[in-house]
Amino acid sequence: MVKIGLTGGIGSGKSYVAGLLAQLGIPVYDSDANARRLTVSDSGIVAGLNGLLGADVVSDGVLDRRMLADYLFSDPDHARRVNAIVHPRVLSDFEEWAERCEGSAFCVFESAILFETGFNRHMDVAVCVDAPLDVRIRRCMERDGMPEHKVLERIASQMDQSGKCSLADFVIVNDGERDLQPQILELLEYCKKIS
Repeated sequence: MVKIGLTGGIGSGKSYVAGLLAQLGIPVYDSDANARRLTVSDSGIVAGLNGLLGADVVSDGVLDRRMLADYLFSDPDHARRVNAIVHPRVLSDFEEWAERCEGSAFCVFESAILFETGFNRHMDVAVCVDAPLDVRIRRCMERDGMPEHKVLERIASQMDQSGKCSLADFVIVNDGERDLQPQILELLEYCKKIS
C-alpha cells in the first residue's frame, strides 16, 4: 500500500482534495480529528499531558482547552513538549489504522503540519495542495467568517506555502480554475509507479 501524506496551508483546499480521494474509495486518516480524539482517550497522552500541566488538563475524557492554550502560548518550548507527547501516538495510531486498510492500493494521511512534524518521513509520497494567496484568504473568510487580518495572522503562523510545495513530491493546484480530477488521477498514476 502506498501511504500518501496530504498537506496544504489554510484555505488551500486540502480537506476538499482529501474528500475527493475518499469518494474514489481511498481510505483517508484525518490527523487533526484523530489527534483530538487521542488527546482525551489515549492513556499515554492523558498521563503525559497531566504530568506536564497538572492532573486537571484532561479529566474524565474532557480536555481543558484554555489551560492547554495558555501553556502552549506562554513559552515557545512548550509546544515542542506537548508535540513530543501527542505526535508519536498519532503516528502509531495511523500505522495501526493503515494496517486495517489492507487490500487498498493507497491510503491518505491528511495533516496540515506534515512537514513540520516530520510525518512526511513516514509516507511514500508527500502531496501539497496549493492555491494562490488571494484565493486562500477569500475561502477562509467565506468558510470561517473570519476578517482578513485574522486569516493573514493564521497564514503567517504556518509554514510558508511555497516551502511546503518545494518539499512535496507532488503538487495539486486548487485555484478554482484547474480541474482537480485529472490532477488526482495523475497523482494516483504517480503513486502506482513507486509502489
